[in-house]
Amino acid sequence: MISVCMATYNGEKYLKEQISSIMSQLSEKDELIISDDGSEDKTQAIIQSNKDNRIKFFKNIGRHGFIWNFENALKNASGDIIFLSDQDDVWMSDKVEKTMDELKTVDMIIHNAEIIDSEGNSKGYDYFSRLHCYTGFWQNLYKTRCLGCCMAFKRHVLNECLPFPKHIVAHDYWIGMYALSKYKVMFSSERLIKYRRHGDNASPSAEKSPYSFFYQLFIKRCNILANVLFRRIRHFNL
Repeated sequence: MISVCMATYNGEKYLKEQISSIMSQLSEKDELIISDDGSEDKTQAIIQSNKDNRIKFFKNIGRHGFIWNFENALKNASGDIIFLSDQDDVWMSDKVEKTMDELKTVDMIIHNAEIIDSEGNSKGYDYFSRLHCYTGFWQNLYKTRCLGCCMAFKRHVLNECLPFPKHIVAHDYWIGMYALSKYKVMFSSERLIKYRRHGDNASPSAEKSPYSFFYQLFIKRCNILANVLFRRIRHFNL
């Protein structure tokens, strides 16, 4: 069973197209889990207009922000395979098929993405082309390619990553780095989504960081490293 986990917040502009691109690839036993962080637009109405029992809608009643909104979605997922999804992208028609095939031999896959603008036009480059080409833990700790909307992983990875540590800076950075520390992770060059970049994105992935060099080098990375080590030790002792 597949659980696609999406976090929404004021996503009315692109949400209908994204839901359609996802649901067309799911079987009758799969589910789309949507957690909303208090949208004030038509997001909830768009979701509920889809008369599909596979779509399960939840309000985020915990800590607010995209990290904790995604955590709420993940906590409500029932599947053996977990996909993460943003509210404003578009899935390629073969994303699920190709991803599921790769997950036969790995615990997590992180695939590439075609970058598009607010109108859906290609910007002429892909996500990976702007980053390093390494796949190891330390290289990704320094400069991560763990983009959540391009990630899918098995249930045991999720079980060990929940609950999220309190002071992480991004849900996908945390999940990806934990998986890289322990499990088999594949980085695929396949462009399996159209990744929309515009001024209203709910998460800051692929944008220039506003944080200082000191923060990025020491606080952000040391925090992730410490939490990975702590969680690994905790699960070793269980």
